[in-house]
Amino acid sequence: MSAALAGPFLEWRRDEDLAPAVVLAVAMHVVLALALVFGVSWQSRAPEVVSVELWQPQPPPAPVVAPEPPKPAPVVEVKPEPRVEKPDIAIKAPAKPKPKPEAKAKPKPVPPKPDDRRAQQDLKEQLAREQQQLAAAQESQRVKDQMASAAANARFKAIAAWVDKVRAKIRGNIVLLAEVKGNPEALFLVTLLPNGEVLQAQLVISSGDTVYDEAVHRAIRKSSPLPKPDSGVPFERQLKLTFRPKD
Repeated sequence: MSAALAGPFLEWRRDEDLAPAVVLAVAMHVVLALALVFGVSWQSRAPEVVSVELWQPQPPPAPVVAPEPPKPAPVVEVKPEPRVEKPDIAIKAPAKPKPKPEAKAKPKPVPPKPDDRRAQQDLKEQLAREQQQLAAAQESQRVKDQMASAAANARFKAIAAWVDKVRAKIRGNIVLLAEVKGNPEALFLVTLLPNGEVLQAQLVISSGDTVYDEAVHRAIRKSSPLPKPDSGVPFERQLKLTFRPKD
C-alpha cells in the first residue's frame, strides 16, 4: 500500500520540480523572439554608403635631353694616282677604209615640148565642128517648131471651121419667145459622141437673160446630132460654144 501511494506522490513531485524549468524555457523563447523581431526591424534600414576617392598626383614631366651635335666626318686622304709613263714606241692606228665613190644618178630624159601651133590648130578645128553641129541642131529645131506651129494653126483653123458649122446649126434652131435687150453672151460646154450626138449641154457663163439661156439650151438639144469634123481634123469630145443674139 505504501508503494502504491509512493508512486503518485513521486510523479507529482517530479512535476513540481520541472515547472520552474518550463517557465524559464518559455521566458527565454519569448526573449529570443523579441530579439529577432527587433533585430530584423533595426537592420531593415539601408546602410549608409561611404565613398572614398583615391587620388594620386601625376608624375613630373621627363627632362628634355638636348640632341648631341653631329660628329664631323672623317677626312679621307686622296692619294695621287701613280704616273704611267708612255712607251717610246708609238702604236699606229689602223688605216681607215677609203670611201667608195657614190654612183651619180642619171638625169631623166626631158620630154620634147609639144608643138603649140599644132595644138592650137586642133583646138580651132574642134571648136568649128562644135559650132557647126550646134547651128545644125538649132536649124533643125527651128524647122520643127515652124512645122509644129503650122500644124497647130491648121488644126486650130480646122477645128474653128468645124465649130462654126456646129454653132450655125444650133443658131438656126434658137427660137426666142421674147425680145432680148442688148447683145449678151452665153457660154455652153457641149459633150459629144463621135457620131455627133449631144450627151450633155451645160451652161458655164450665163448671159444674164434667163429667156435667152433657155432658148439656146433647147436649140442645142434640138440640133443633135451635130455636124462631124472634116477628114483629118481631130475629134474634140467637148466643145466650148458662145452665143449672142445679134451675131
